Amino acid sequence: MRRLFPSPLTPADAEDRAWGLDELAALYAYPEEAGSGRPWLRCNMVSSLDGAAHHEGRSQPLSSDADMRIFGTLRGLADAVVVGAETVRQEGYRPAKAREAFAELRAAHGQAPAPAIAVVSAGLALDFSMPLFTEPLVPTLVLTGADAPAERVAAARAAGAEVLVAGEGRGVDAARVPEVLAGRGLTRLLTEGGPRLLGQFASARVLDEVCLSLAPLVATGTAPRIMSGPPLEVLERFALASMLEDGGFLFTRYRRV
Repeated sequence: MRRLFPSPLTPADAEDRAWGLDELAALYAYPEEAGSGRPWLRCNMVSSLDGAAHHEGRSQPLSSDADMRIFGTLRGLADAVVVGAETVRQEGYRPAKAREAFAELRAAHGQAPAPAIAVVSAGLALDFSMPLFTEPLVPTLVLTGADAPAERVAAARAAGAEVLVAGEGRGVDAARVPEVLAGRGLTRLLTEGGPRLLGQFASARVLDEVCLSLAPLVATGTAPRIMSGPPLEVLERFALASMLEDGGFLFTRYRRV
């Protein structure tokens, strides 16, 4: 892995070598405002060269060892991982694990041993017998609307999940998700999609940072882009913050201007 942007600061940055988790953690550290009560929402997604967000329903075929190290680093830095219900079903989401490599850093920031998984779902059509709900180190959160089906809310709570209201009516207001989580003390936020949820965050203009892994692969097919939803009337601009390269994969990080 080598750094392409910002321009290599030391000869070691330009070398094609394995980066340590401490180096990745420093590069991807949340800004100071995320530790002072202001929610900071970043996404982490992978895309093929032709724009596919997954292959046959899963993102793993587009990934690599370096991509998984960055994936683990981003989780290791986050207070909460926000994910849509469809992605939970398709990817078979499991609870986040406590990792010794991040234990000292998380303790210094007053974080739990592992990030909470926060599932966004209007209808709560979820399998509450999944390990995500029955075996988490940190209780799984479910964000839904005020009028979500009462029997599904009861089922979520019976499974040990904490249900948070983030919208009037039955649906979830994407603009409210970061502030609701911040109200629980969770300000370093990471979303892993899927494309529909990510599109909602972008449309609500609450997405602060985009971490995009570009895989040197062509998928074709009908897979969606990393974001899907109605077009923004005014395009939102992001600035390149960093770029790494490993084996033809590009690992980019953009921050909202």
